[in-house]
Amino acid sequence: MLNKAILIGRLTADPELRSTPSNVPVTTFRIAVDRPFSSKGGERQADFITIVAWRATAEFICKYFQKGSDIAIDGSINTRDYTDKEGNKRTAFEVVASNVSFVGRKGGSSGSPTESNSSAGATPVAYSSGNAGDFQVIEEDDDLPF
Repeated sequence: MLNKAILIGRLTADPELRSTPSNVPVTTFRIAVDRPFSSKGGERQADFITIVAWRATAEFICKYFQKGSDIAIDGSINTRDYTDKEGNKRTAFEVVASNVSFVGRKGGSSGSPTESNSSAGATPVAYSSGNAGDFQVIEEDDDLPF
């Protein structure tokens, strides 16, 4: 059996770091994921999906992402049943994030693309920092090893 969700979307609000009674960090937030088609009026539509992240992943998200940030989520879909304030039985669907990554441009501006995983304290890689002197020319050789 397989339960895998991979999403790219925008945060709809700033994520807020909370802790369980046993001091486990957790954050719950929503992302807007554009649908691949437009309505008859030409309007783009989006789905709003609830994401839950735990421990270092939650801390990473709350430190580096804010409302409007593009984010890539790799996780699994979970369901849970609960009773609302009026006594009605409800089912919640949410994606539990196991890995998150930066996508798009840093801070939504015209900076260089960056990518990272949920390793706490990881410094994003700046791909624009290299130069042509880092490469060497490889001469063509007719004697290929395969």
